[in-house]
Amino acid sequence: MLIFTILSVSILLFIGVELYLHSLPVLHKLSWGQLITSSVWKPMKGLFGFFPFIMGTLWVTGIAIVIALPLCILTAVYITEYAPSRIKKILSPFVNLLSGIPPVIFGVWGVLFIIPLIQNHIASHFVDFSTGYSVLAGGIVLAVMIFPLIVSIITEVLRTIPQDLRDASSSLGATKWETTKKVVLRKALPGIVAALVLAISRAFGETIAVLMVCGNNAVVPHSVFDPGYPLPALIANNYGDMMSIPLYDSALMFAALLLFIIILLFNIISRVILSRLERRLAA
Repeated sequence: MLIFTILSVSILLFIGVELYLHSLPVLHKLSWGQLITSSVWKPMKGLFGFFPFIMGTLWVTGIAIVIALPLCILTAVYITEYAPSRIKKILSPFVNLLSGIPPVIFGVWGVLFIIPLIQNHIASHFVDFSTGYSVLAGGIVLAVMIFPLIVSIITEVLRTIPQDLRDASSSLGATKWETTKKVVLRKALPGIVAALVLAISRAFGETIAVLMVCGNNAVVPHSVFDPGYPLPALIANNYGDMMSIPLYDSALMFAALLLFIIILLFNIISRVILSRLERRLAA
């Protein structure tokens, strides 16, 4: 069991090392600082600036979390604390059903519904013109995709809270909402943070659906109505094409390495925050 545990954990190291080795050609020509901070993307001239792609990834993921997190928490609270048994039996399967829908279906839905909605009804109130293909569209589609994951995890976390805590709060005169807000959610906070971490990790790597609605323009977004080009979309769009260009393959491997590092750093920071939060609540 120890051997298999070490092997499974070592996969992470193998992935990182392999991506780094394939990224060495472009790293020999351009430094880390030049690759990460430059906004110039001209593969024909050997210029690979990944800053627009990094910002596109952060914009789409940030918008998705801002949209999804409040809805997911309120949905999970309703299912566990307020919904009658009949409604729970209906809602829970439907939430889980969303997680089984292929990402390309969400992408098609985004093209057919979200893009026209932004172009004709939302963007016109804030900017002069928008095609609808934007980081906002990618964020909305991504929020719907991660919705069932966050709801399922938070629901399970809330169900683990002992009923005795709820009863004790009610016996002291607290209302149902006060008990939920100050006892149940407070006790479940580490689990909610863990659910958020898993959802963001998944959001960083979503490709097809986001690729279809973001616009895929290699510029830094300055508003939610600007097009973006996340790192996963860059890799999916270009890998296998134009490989005759020197360093292009290595640059795309570096894009994968960047995505790997971003997710790894985010998870490490989140684990540190989560451990401190658990210690504070335990105290």
